Amino acid sequence: MVVGIGVLWLVTPSTVMAVGLEEVVATTDPFAALAAAISTGVACIGCGIAVASTGAAAIGVIAEKPESFGRSLIFVGMAEGIAIYGLIISFMILNR
Repeated sequence: MVVGIGVLWLVTPSTVMAVGLEEVVATTDPFAALAAAISTGVACIGCGIAVASTGAAAIGVIAEKPESFGRSLIFVGMAEGIAIYGLIISFMILNR
């Protein structure tokens, strides 16, 4: 897998090679990467806290009532959605 990613990285031309370093540096916001990292990081930390509590509760409920698996899976999925929203926001920040 690492070799495949390395080959893909070497074969595909980057934006810097296509446009030139000066034009890329002039058009990017220096704090955009920091803002994207903070939005993704905070969202993932919140998601981890939410999944920790809902996941433990879901395992307890499934142990007592196995027919409630679907409902508990939905609650854990809703908690994981927080990280996806943070990732979407970071993509929106970087593509601005």
